[in-house]
Amino acid sequence: MTRGTPPATTTRVEVRVLGRFEVAVDGVTLDPAGFARRDAAHLLKLLALTPSHRLHREQVIDALWPEATPESVANRLHKAAHFVRRATGRHDAIVLEGDTVALFPYADLRVDALEFEEAAGRATSVRHPAMAEAAVEAALAGYAGDLLPFDLYEDWTGIHRRRLQLLRRDLLRRAGRFEQLVAIDPTDEDAHVAIMRARLDAGDRTGALHQYDLLARTLEAEFGFGPGVEARELRERALDRRSAAARARESPPVDAEPLTQQVRFCTAVDGVRLAYATSGAGPPLVKASNWLTHLDHDWTSPVWRHMWQALSRTHTLVRYDERGCGLSDWDVDVESYALDAWVRDLETVVDDLGLERFPLLGISQGGPIAITYAARHPERVSHLIVFGTCARSTWARATDDERRELAALGELMKVSWGSEQSGFRQVYDARFLPDGPLDTWRAFDELQRRSTSPRNAFRLWRAFGSLDCTAEARRIDVPTLILHTTGDRVWSFSEAEELHAMVAGSRLVGLPGRNHILQADEPAFAMFTEEVERFLAE
Repeated sequence: MTRGTPPATTTRVEVRVLGRFEVAVDGVTLDPAGFARRDAAHLLKLLALTPSHRLHREQVIDALWPEATPESVANRLHKAAHFVRRATGRHDAIVLEGDTVALFPYADLRVDALEFEEAAGRATSVRHPAMAEAAVEAALAGYAGDLLPFDLYEDWTGIHRRRLQLLRRDLLRRAGRFEQLVAIDPTDEDAHVAIMRARLDAGDRTGALHQYDLLARTLEAEFGFGPGVEARELRERALDRRSAAARARESPPVDAEPLTQQVRFCTAVDGVRLAYATSGAGPPLVKASNWLTHLDHDWTSPVWRHMWQALSRTHTLVRYDERGCGLSDWDVDVESYALDAWVRDLETVVDDLGLERFPLLGISQGGPIAITYAARHPERVSHLIVFGTCARSTWARATDDERRELAALGELMKVSWGSEQSGFRQVYDARFLPDGPLDTWRAFDELQRRSTSPRNAFRLWRAFGSLDCTAEARRIDVPTLILHTTGDRVWSFSEAEELHAMVAGSRLVGLPGRNHILQADEPAFAMFTEEVERFLAE
C-alpha cells in the first residue's frame, strides 16, 4: 500500500518481541509460518522497535540491506512490504508514502518491548518507597525474555537488546535481586559486593569469602584484573574474626555502599535516543561525550573505571554515550556526526536532568564539544576542564605524510575494528595507550567491540577530523583548566599550548607520560584527579 485513508474501525495489533516473536491482530495470534520470509519478518520487527513505527526508507535499507546494490533494494523493500501485508491480512500493515515506511499507521499498535521501556521509566521516577517497589516489580513482570532471541546476529537488533537488558538489570538492582544479576552477568562486581555484604551482615563469613573467590576468578578470567577496593575490604572483614564492636573500635569502617551508576535515556531534538548515567553524590560534574564509550561496560573496564569512580567520590558524575555509540542509538543519520549535533546532545542531557549550572569536563574529542557548549552557554558552566584535546581539526593541518597515515588508519579501521590483529593494534592502540600493558590493550580492544560498529567507528573518526572550535575557544568566559600529557601521541602537547593561548585566563598543566587515556597506576592519573579537585574547589 503506497497511499490510503484510515479504515473506518481501529484495529488492535500486538507485536511481541521479548523472548519470542509473535503478532496478534484483534486478539488472534497469527500463524508464524506467514513470517517465514526473512525480509518481511525483519521489516516488521525493525519498524515495531522504532517508537514512532516509521522510518525513512534509506534508514530501513541501511539497517536491513546495507550491502545490497541500489538496483535491488527498492524491489526487496516492496516485496517485504507485500509479504507483511499478506501475513497479517491487512493492506495497511505497511504503508509506503513518499520516503517514509510506516507500520500499521492506522492501528492501535502495542509492542511489548516499548511497553517495558515505558514501565521501567515510570518505575525509576517514583519517589515513594512502597510505590516504587511495586512499580519495579510490575515492570520486571513485563520482561518475558531477551529481545528477539533468534535474531542475535542481526546488527540492527543489538542496540535495542542491550538497552532493554540494561533497563532490566537496573530494575533488578533496585529490587535487590543481586543473585539474578550475577547469573545474568558474572562480572557485575557491584552485585557480588552486595551479596558479600548481605552474607556478612547475616554472620555468614564463609559465604562472603566464597562470593569473593568467585568474583576474583571471574574478573581474572574475563579481564585480567582483580576485584576493586570495596570487595577487598569486605574480604578482609570476613577474614577478621573479631566482633563487630572490636572492629569498629580498631579499624575504620567499610564504606556503607559501593559506588553504583544509574542509566537513563532521553531523546534529542532529531529523535535520537541518548543514554546517560549518573554516579556518586554531591554537586554535579558533567562530562561531554567522547570517542569510544559504553556506559555499562566502561563502569567495570580497566580502561576507564578508575577515572569514573574517582570523579564520583566527591561529585554526582554525569556521563552519556554519544550518538552512534554505546547504549545510545547506533542507526543515525551520518550527517548528524557533527559538532553542532554533539553540542545539542549535551544540551539534551543536562536539560533532561534539570541542571542549571555545573562544571563541565571534556576529554579528547569531548573537548571541542565542551568548549563550544561553554562558549554558547557561559551562564550555565561554572568551571571548564579539558584533557587531551585540541581546538582545530587533525586533517586540516596534517602534512602529506600525516594525511597518508590517517587515510591508512581509516581503511584499517573499516576491516579490523576491535580485532586483535597486530597491525591494527600497533597503529591504533599504541597511539592511545603507548605505555599500557598488554592486558589493557586487550581491554581496549573489547571496549571497541562493544562500543560501536566498524562502520560507525569510521564515520565518527572521519567526523572528528573536521572539528574546529577555535572561534568558540576565544570567546570562553569561564574559569578553564587545560590538562595534557606531555608525550601524548594522539594530540601533541603543542595543541594544548595553542588552546591555552586562545582561552583567556586559562591554566595549562602538563602531566608526565604518553598515554592519551590515563591509567590508574601512573603518576599522571593521581595528578589529574588532584588538579581537578583543587580547581573545582576554587
